[in-house]
Amino acid sequence: MTPITTEFQFRSECFMEIISYYNFLGTEIDPKDIYVVWQTKALQNFKALLSTNIHDTRYFEITYNGDKNEMYFDAYTKEKNICFN
Repeated sequence: MTPITTEFQFRSECFMEIISYYNFLGTEIDPKDIYVVWQTKALQNFKALLSTNIHDTRYFEITYNGDKNEMYFDAYTKEKNICFN
């Protein structure tokens, strides 16, 4: 993997990973279907929370470790949404 140095590079890699994930599941998805919920950069590291407009309740946490030039991909499914008054 080429080292990631910009937010644009990181975001592009995130989108490609999510597209690959959905292709593996047998679902076609476009980059326009993906959105960034939150993203940050600290030193040479990046982290983002992303989701899609596909109604499968998945969201993704993707981290880039600049020291090791490694990317970590976590996929989650929302189990419950409970409102407390």
